[in-house]
Amino acid sequence: MATYLYAITGADHPLQLSGVTGVGDPAARLRTVKTKALCAVVSDAPDGLRAKRRDVAAHQSVQERLLADGAALPMRFGLIGPDDAQVVSALEEHRETYTRRLEEIDGCREYHLKVARDEDDLLREIVQESAEVRRLNERTRQNPEAYDDKVALGELISQEVQARQDRAGSDIVARLAPSAVRTADVEPTKSHFLSVSFLVEREKAAAFSEAVHEEAGQRGDTYTFSLHGPLPPYSFV
Repeated sequence: MATYLYAITGADHPLQLSGVTGVGDPAARLRTVKTKALCAVVSDAPDGLRAKRRDVAAHQSVQERLLADGAALPMRFGLIGPDDAQVVSALEEHRETYTRRLEEIDGCREYHLKVARDEDDLLREIVQESAEVRRLNERTRQNPEAYDDKVALGELISQEVQARQDRAGSDIVARLAPSAVRTADVEPTKSHFLSVSFLVEREKAAAFSEAVHEEAGQRGDTYTFSLHGPLPPYSFV
């Protein structure tokens, strides 16, 4: 029987999982696979598992219960091993890495920040500050057939957009990083130029949220900050 993996903890974790069930229909019974130093919370893997709302919620409920009582490395939804013996083998093989990660995230949760900027506002700024953009823009307005100038204008604007977004993203992360233990870049979406996760100590969560709020206020209405958390520290496992 294949083994579904929810999380990894230290062997001394209290593992208070009474009343919590796993993925599948009917819901799988949770069990633990242990080595001397580590423990994996697992269940039998159901056939044909998909990311349905009920199963995703069950997966995260296990992690939330574990994190309430100590450090736990949350596994991504759908992680399946061949059997319990292979899980034990992995725990033994990567013992030092898992132990180090548990120490790093102990007492911390993940907060994910996405930032977008109004495109029209950004383009206005570029036109105002770049003489070359203004020159090419005027030439294409006067000569709509000037294909080379249109290409050059498009490329220059694209470069300016990327440079300004990179600069703003680096500046935002630099301002917020002192309030976090670690940061992890996440691939930006089409709508957001910045997508980054912060590992934050629980007792500093309110201060971190306030720092994000202050940064958003300083950036003004043309920026949109979206903060999600607290979350299991997926990005730092």
